[in-house]
Amino acid sequence: MTETVLSANMELLTFRLAEQEYALDIMSVREIRGWTHATQLPHAPAYMKGVINLRGTVLPVMDLGLRLGLPPREENERNVIIVVKSEDVMTGLLVDAVSDIVAVTGEDLQPPPELSSGASEGVVSSLTLIDERMIRVLNLAATVGTIERTAA
Repeated sequence: MTETVLSANMELLTFRLAEQEYALDIMSVREIRGWTHATQLPHAPAYMKGVINLRGTVLPVMDLGLRLGLPPREENERNVIIVVKSEDVMTGLLVDAVSDIVAVTGEDLQPPPELSSGASEGVVSSLTLIDERMIRVLNLAATVGTIERTAA
């Protein structure tokens, strides 16, 4: 007997950061762009790369790896900006590379263990295993919430 609730199914956009795999709900992704040099803003947090012009709109771009406390790395032609929308605010997330789009159910997602508090507390909403790869599903509101207030 299989009972599947359609609303419990979701698609995730998976991407790489520092040899680790992360994912976002595909419904929050607006577009994926190649890396564009960002104009830095004074007094911005270290993880903020700056702003870019997105078809006439000023888009804040953050280095998602730095935001999550991962070591800094050099930008290259494989880097991409994932443009996301959270609570009516658009933000660009700089990542190493986009991997795939995967479908998961609520049963595939497990809560992350309680480890320690810190700058990235609450940014991982769940974990899932796909083809023996541990994928960290990000809580977008917790990840970009401080950026929205800082960049405004």
